[in-house]
Amino acid sequence: MIRHVVMFTLKAPENLEAARRGLERLAAIPHARALEVVPNLKRDQIGNEVDLVVHAVFDDTAALDAYKRHPLYAEAIAAVRPLREIRLAADFVTDL
Repeated sequence: MIRHVVMFTLKAPENLEAARRGLERLAAIPHARALEVVPNLKRDQIGNEVDLVVHAVFDDTAALDAYKRHPLYAEAIAAVRPLREIRLAADFVTDL
């Protein structure tokens, strides 16, 4: 399985709900086994800059690639891009 984790910092705290709604559109893309959009709890003792996290699970890289090619992906990104400051992504293989 592939885990896809994307972390966002937002330009302003009041952008949280709009960004969350925009990213939740990604759940309608059929290629993900699971997808959630959640606010960061900000409980780390060192850094809490991340505001919002997308966590998705895919069967393989082909499913991840198909997800990124889906038209809803482009729409969600376009809706959220003006609201965010930084976007960090990680994709990794897991047996969990």
